[in-house]
Amino acid sequence: MPITDSFVLVTGASGFIASHIVRELLARGYRVRGSVRSLAKEKDFLHLRAMPFAERLELFEADLLQGGAFDDAARGCSHVIHTASPYVLDAKDPQKDLIEPAVQGTRGVLASCKKAGTVRRVVLTSSMAAITDEPESDHLLTEEDWNTKSTLERNPYYLSKTLAEKEGWKFLQEERAGFDLVVVNPFLVIGPSYSPGLNTSNQLFVDLLKGTYPGIMNLTWGFVDVRDVALAHVLGMETATAQGRYICAADTISMRDVVALLDSKGWGEGRKLPKLGLDCSVGDFAVKISSYLQPKGVGSYLRTHVGRVPRFSHAKIERELGLAFRKVEQSILDTVEDLKKWGHIA
Repeated sequence: MPITDSFVLVTGASGFIASHIVRELLARGYRVRGSVRSLAKEKDFLHLRAMPFAERLELFEADLLQGGAFDDAARGCSHVIHTASPYVLDAKDPQKDLIEPAVQGTRGVLASCKKAGTVRRVVLTSSMAAITDEPESDHLLTEEDWNTKSTLERNPYYLSKTLAEKEGWKFLQEERAGFDLVVVNPFLVIGPSYSPGLNTSNQLFVDLLKGTYPGIMNLTWGFVDVRDVALAHVLGMETATAQGRYICAADTISMRDVVALLDSKGWGEGRKLPKLGLDCSVGDFAVKISSYLQPKGVGSYLRTHVGRVPRFSHAKIERELGLAFRKVEQSILDTVEDLKKWGHIA
């Protein structure tokens, strides 16, 4: 049963993660408001209109950079889940395309929540990018860690997520907002999509299967299923004792093991899975040298992640929210099946 008969606002409602959140909320009996960039672009949110119980969904138009844009949507809401934020590794103008919408958007949404006077809790979608931008194999990451290394030149997307989350905590401390804040920090989010668009994390598997990678690099990814991320947000909203940050990540898996998994399930047939082994010291050196020929954001990511295995604890989210994660291997297989369904891979 819903914890309230008032509205829950989900910002960026047509996005990959947010669409799953909207569906979860509707299924649980909530009345949902969702913000989208433009109500004129109906194709972007048709999948929301087609969801079960969509008669309990209202959509509002809101721009992250426009002051007061979320006032109408937040009015009368008891809870807000703020997911809207740009996600691209390589931006032409990181300050304009990543930092400003992420930071100003967070402050704008929280200001609208304060103005509404009815909001009791905000759940913010942050990222593991706000916890680290260069994982260290000898350090176990927890919610106490903060990314202190990213800049506009080095992993600017990571910087945007760090600054946006810090803006949220700063607002809460300075503004006496009347609501509390719970933050979800997911690793790379994969899984089936409710819309035909291709999100950045799932693009990784398209690239693997289409021969974009020159070989099997010494990369290890932390993954989490989008369905688990959506549930984490809802549990973070519903659980009265929830507080602070929550690392939301199932497990890590290397590129070599991802390739082996896909190949073992027949996904390598007629496709271009990488075969050349670059996951060695010589390969690491070659990848780092060639990274300078890549787009700036991609190159920065490679230099800070090749040869590194992230270690993290998700004990807090399991203990306090009762979240049980799907197996990464099944999430990967569900993802590629979905990519085929949408025509992203043949």
